[in-house]
Amino acid sequence: MNSLSEKVAIVTGASSGIGRSTARLFAKEGAKLVVAARRRSELNSLVKEIISEGGQAIAMSGDVKDEEYARGLVELAKMEFGGVDIAFNNAGIIGEGGSISSVSLEQWEDTIRNNLTSAFLGAKYQVPAMIERGRGSLIFTSTFVGHTVGLPEMAAYSASKSGLIGLTQSLAVELGPSGIRVNSLLPGGTDTPMGRSFASTPESLAFVQGLHALKRMALPEEIAESALYLASDASSFTTGTAMLVDGGVSVNRT
Repeated sequence: MNSLSEKVAIVTGASSGIGRSTARLFAKEGAKLVVAARRRSELNSLVKEIISEGGQAIAMSGDVKDEEYARGLVELAKMEFGGVDIAFNNAGIIGEGGSISSVSLEQWEDTIRNNLTSAFLGAKYQVPAMIERGRGSLIFTSTFVGHTVGLPEMAAYSASKSGLIGLTQSLAVELGPSGIRVNSLLPGGTDTPMGRSFASTPESLAFVQGLHALKRMALPEEIAESALYLASDASSFTTGTAMLVDGGVSVNRT
């Protein structure tokens, strides 16, 4: 039996990378998908793939920093599929790097809004829909950066992603009595367009791979498997966690 049979899931940042792989996996496991991202053409392609493989999905393009978009995704899920059981708030950006004195307030706020405020807005509308169902799984994509490892010139990214862990813990306690589990997923370096932008040369790729105990980057499908665990009843007693799926980068010293 599929582990997400008859569940309804919202996946943001679904046009590529971890989000796209997770949406496809959720659909294969029986979930009905609302997929979200800025790029409409990539979302349409994803929906076609899911439907061709026997799944159900609908797309809505927009900006996760927009509160009306967050509301609209939930309304679409309820209208098309009857509710919301799972939300994978995965959309995010690396943002502008640089020394703390060189990062502008505008750059800082843009990264915070894309990575942290968007998650707040998602949860604001996803949670009431889950409460209507009597249970749910809320997942945020954080990172090891700023949690177990500090990297220079990534202050805004680190702060925004660390903030998601605090949000996770608070919401886990707040929503536990309503049957809603809340967890953060912390991937290591992953072979996605975003990951490749950070490891864009053979030298930088080798450096990033070497940071990990496994001496490689993850495939997005591997991170998707961990998202599936948090979404499914396999993790029925797991809430409030910062779940490292980082190939050992947090413990590696070699």
